[in-house]
Amino acid sequence: MAGLLNSLLPRRWRRDRTTIPVVRLSGAIGGGSRFNTGLTLSGVESALKKAFATRKSPAVAIAINSPGGSPVQSHLIYKRIRALAAQKEKQVIVAVEDVAASGGYLIALAGDEIIVDDSSIVGSIGVVSAGFGFPKLLERIGVERRVYTSGANKGMLDPFRPEKDDDIGRLRAIQEEVYGLFVDLVKERRGELLVDDPDLFSGAFWAGRRALKLGLVDRVGDLRSVLIERFGEDVRLRSIAPARPRLMRRFGFGGEAPAARVLEGVVDLIEERLLWSRFGL
Repeated sequence: MAGLLNSLLPRRWRRDRTTIPVVRLSGAIGGGSRFNTGLTLSGVESALKKAFATRKSPAVAIAINSPGGSPVQSHLIYKRIRALAAQKEKQVIVAVEDVAASGGYLIALAGDEIIVDDSSIVGSIGVVSAGFGFPKLLERIGVERRVYTSGANKGMLDPFRPEKDDDIGRLRAIQEEVYGLFVDLVKERRGELLVDDPDLFSGAFWAGRRALKLGLVDRVGDLRSVLIERFGEDVRLRSIAPARPRLMRRFGFGGEAPAARVLEGVVDLIEERLLWSRFGL
């Protein structure tokens, strides 16, 4: 009798219908600004906890669309996803949208299965630091810069001073350490699926099918089709969005924002736009 009644109910009310929560992680990874919120653990924590707390759900889906950013926040988000997956005993299915590069791919490694589109951009396994140098600008406009530090290296890589070989060497040593951790994580998560290719850890990136051949991902397809194939036609995808700040707080309204803060926001937007443009997006 219970089975008959269940069959008469609308599909969305049926008890035997599998629900898969989907958390979308989109944007550059990092703290962002009042003009642009980046992906951070604190920003996505509540959505991840809610997704993994979904009762009777055998898996959690993560949709990723990120050109990368902060290696620390990338690793924190990755570790949180894996910890919740172990705690709740759920599979993690990652679907790459436009791009999962650098830190975006690091987060994708949290998936037990990684799905990509033919045109998805994947890879860029490496570490980069970028900035601008203006060592002669202040002199030209008649401005004197005064910097006082209590440590010999406190002012290293100041953009208004000439570069020093020691400073560059110290930065590159840090980069190599972070890069080594990234490479080790890729090898740990992808294991024997990886192909021996000289460009694999060079910072290069590839479209979906080439990434599949290299062992960076598991299949080409789309999230809905894969979930239907695995859990049946009645599978339901439930979107769980990370919290967003209120519009007024995001743009610094509710009081006069100093010009410096406005400029900072514009620079942040430009930097994120440059991250996306590297991948033709």
